[in-house]
Amino acid sequence: MSDETRPATKVVQGGRRKDWTGPAVNPAVWRASTALYDDVASLRAGVKTNADGEFFYGRRGMPTQWSLAEALTALEPGAEGTMLYPSGAAAVAGALLGVLKPGDHLLMTDSAYEPTRRLCDEWLAAYGISTTYYDPLVGAGVADLVTDTTRAIFMESPGSLTFEVQDLPAIVAVAKDRGLTTLLDNTWATPLYFPAIEKGVDLSIVACTKYIGGHSDVMLGSVTAAPGAWPALRETAQILGQCVSPDDAYLTARGLRTLDVRMARHRDSGLEIARWLKGRAEVARVLYPALPDCPGHEIFARDFAGAAGLFGFTLAHGDSARLVDALRHFGIGYSWGGYESLALPTEPGRYRTATRWTGGTVVRLSIGLEDPRDLIDDLSQALVAA
Repeated sequence: MSDETRPATKVVQGGRRKDWTGPAVNPAVWRASTALYDDVASLRAGVKTNADGEFFYGRRGMPTQWSLAEALTALEPGAEGTMLYPSGAAAVAGALLGVLKPGDHLLMTDSAYEPTRRLCDEWLAAYGISTTYYDPLVGAGVADLVTDTTRAIFMESPGSLTFEVQDLPAIVAVAKDRGLTTLLDNTWATPLYFPAIEKGVDLSIVACTKYIGGHSDVMLGSVTAAPGAWPALRETAQILGQCVSPDDAYLTARGLRTLDVRMARHRDSGLEIARWLKGRAEVARVLYPALPDCPGHEIFARDFAGAAGLFGFTLAHGDSARLVDALRHFGIGYSWGGYESLALPTEPGRYRTATRWTGGTVVRLSIGLEDPRDLIDDLSQALVAA
């Protein structure tokens, strides 16, 4: 599929070549562990192959997984390939382990997803890999933190819980100048709204559990790689035995087909609700970079093609837990990006070391596909209850 094809078409057509689907619209679910060979000579030749589409053993995938990986690669112009993982956290780990070795130094944004921090602090550190957390707003100033042993810079934009927008082009430019690998947790925007490889990022990580799957019924992660980063990513995933079930790959591919229309609804409803919250006296601050007066909006408008439906807000007065408990149309849960709306009180200050969060509790909202007027009515009564 040509890179000139527009993203909305790619999410519908990607990975649906006849090699994977045959005469059907969708790839079949290949529940297979063993691939059989015609003879011993074919068996021996198969050991040497390592490309999607060449059968070897179930751990290397079957057409169900290959078609999804191909579709995700197509969303990232300039990418060489995509590896699939059983969760977003596994994808983060697989990407970092393919880049780092004992003695290396990693620069990690201070606004990173909490499981990513745990991986750095509890696991990478035990293997002699050091991490320095940096202010997500540092931009090109990240160059001052690079040492002789620095090998990679990890970004997440907008940041988890507090939604800072990083100057990704500036950081990527520093990395390229110093010969460093860049990794981006791109779950919030997805490649639909931020094609990271095209923007110069080496490894684009997505928790497909969220918007790509979109139906809260699957756990899956992906890492899409630029050509220079692809061989190590693939080899590391295979050495670690990372693979996903065909059923999970099928469900994720099914969700991918409606990504464009779902993201538009998440975006539009999110903006409507965020603007409404800004007008409430009970609300101190809305953390949503799509709002023109939100810090970082200028960078967001420059770099992103659209906004997700995930954002946060803080209360001027009232109890955040009581507010969340009072909601009727919002579930309480840790995930996001599904068709249903979720609310979660969070304490960002617990996960910061390079910067200080002084804004108190953040209520994180994942705006689903319900009528936004019903969600606003629900938030209105909950704000009163809080």
